[in-house]
Amino acid sequence: MVMNDPSVAGVGQKATNIVWHHSSVNRKAIAEQRGHRSVILWFTGLSGSGKSTLANALNAELFDQGLASYVLDGDNIRHGLCKDLGFSDADREENIRRIGEVSKLFLDSGVIVLTAFVSPFRADRNKARALVDQGDFLEIYCAADLETCEQRDPKGLYLKARSGAIKDFTGISSPYEAPISPELKVDTGSQDLKTSVEEVLAKLKEQKIIPDSTK
Repeated sequence: MVMNDPSVAGVGQKATNIVWHHSSVNRKAIAEQRGHRSVILWFTGLSGSGKSTLANALNAELFDQGLASYVLDGDNIRHGLCKDLGFSDADREENIRRIGEVSKLFLDSGVIVLTAFVSPFRADRNKARALVDQGDFLEIYCAADLETCEQRDPKGLYLKARSGAIKDFTGISSPYEAPISPELKVDTGSQDLKTSVEEVLAKLKEQKIIPDSTK
């Protein structure tokens, strides 16, 4: 069996008599044309840690440099693809499973995909990582402690969670399992946004995902 080969039916596959159709243009050809590799940048952290802010600022920078990228944001995804899911442990697991599969499609299309999800459980993040080959998934931990995130509380969610209005809220009534060895840990709790963006860009250059010099 070829690792991460989509043509091989996996555990839990219900549909039968289906065949994976490979694209007529592969990732290598796309990378050569665009001048950069595709990758999954998986931003994880507590609500209010700055995941979406960092992902969108980085996306704007990549766009200015002429690179192909796209942000998959947790709230936006729950308005459509995952609108049937709640916040139970089982629903959180399914939410991340779907995002992992969508991210894999973006990866295959040659795009730098930036996912901004709390994704609180290590096992679920590891399953998303396992969908692709080594080097195609960079876990970026937006490290802001609970106190800082509660002080920010941009959506007023912590206040609601403390009052009992929101059940199963990560950090309050549901656990968050911080990454043990992420590819990059960004101190979004204290440093400015520009510095955080520069740290991620430096990592992308180090991994030879984007060129050292761009337009």
